Formats: sequence, C-alpha cells, structure tokens
Amino acid sequence: MANSAQARKRARQAEKHRQHNAARRNMTRTYLKKVLKAIIAGDKEGAVSAYREAVPVIDRAAGKGLIHPNKAARHKSRLNARIRAMA
Repeated sequence: MANSAQARKRARQAEKHRQHNAARRNMTRTYLKKVLKAIIAGDKEGAVSAYREAVPVIDRAAGKGLIHPNKAARHKSRLNARIRAMA
C-alpha cells in the first residue's frame, strides 16, 4: 500500500488511467468486431463502411500507445484483405 501522499496520488492517477485505457481498448475491439460481423454476413458495403469507421479508431489507439503500431497495421491489413476477397 502507498505510504506517502505522492504515492497515494500516483496510485489514484494510475487507476484512472487504467480505466480510461481499458475503455479505449474495448471501443477499438468493438469497431473491429463490427467489420468482422459485416464480412461474415457477406455485406460488402457494410464491411467497407465499418472498415472506414474503424481505421481512425485503430490508428488513434496505436498513437496513444494502447496497442502496438504493428498490431494496428496488421489488423487493418487483414481486414482490408478479407474485404477485397469478398465477391
């Protein structure tokens, strides 16, 4: 347990940041799932529009350090490849 006032404050700040980051990560996953759902349903137009909405969210998450930039690029690349592979 934190003993000094500074350590107590840092613990409070860390918990606030952790919850904020968790919410942002969850939002990113939600946008990824929307694209996958449209791809699985075979809705190409829906997948393209969901992908366009997801890309800035993924990029923001990578920019804030919530996910690694390579992971963001990998997600975007794989989703785009699956959309292009649709009929």
